[in-house]
Amino acid sequence: MQQYLQNKKGLVQNVFDQVYDQYDLMNSTPSQKLIDVACGTGDIAKLFLENVNRSSHITCVDPNKGMIKKGKEKLNKFPNLNWVIASAEKLPLKENMFDFYSISFGLRNTKNLNKALSEAYRVLRPGGRYLCLEFSKIQNSSLDFMYKNYSKLIPAIGKLVVGEDEPYKYLTKSIENFVNQEELIDLMRENGFKKCTYRNLSGGIVSIHSGWKF
Repeated sequence: MQQYLQNKKGLVQNVFDQVYDQYDLMNSTPSQKLIDVACGTGDIAKLFLENVNRSSHITCVDPNKGMIKKGKEKLNKFPNLNWVIASAEKLPLKENMFDFYSISFGLRNTKNLNKALSEAYRVLRPGGRYLCLEFSKIQNSSLDFMYKNYSKLIPAIGKLVVGEDEPYKYLTKSIENFVNQEELIDLMRENGFKKCTYRNLSGGIVSIHSGWKF
């Protein structure tokens, strides 16, 4: 279910509409490097290469071998991609390597938030930017009420459509138990990030968090 949502083109494209709008800044270095963690089949990498900088070097990381295999097949026309099977908490990569770190709908599924954040900070170069797209907390009480009631129906819909409800139960529970926007900001700061901000999408159903390594 996580990967299904990650591959929703409209939502992933919204990252670029909301965040990657300063193309002069993004294109200032021809050899810039991006690491995309919990990459799935590589949607973020594809969008980055096609919309921002086609000559960038991108490392795609995911713990799921099947997703990595599909990503390699889908993006085989791009020679500047490196695929790594690993978790966000233990990246088999040197420190100070990347200009940008992105993670989309993957931080919520890590076993240790602090470890995932500290690893992100470690592999970023000084001046590098951390970007996280994740389910968050709705800040409008009326919308929150409707969304929570709708979420209760998701496992039943999953059972009806695909014949199982457990993945959907996990999805709704993991969203409910995840930290809120300000708590994630605090964790980012505790792990060294500066100028930490977030932007809500769809009233806070999803948010984009940003931080810098100086």
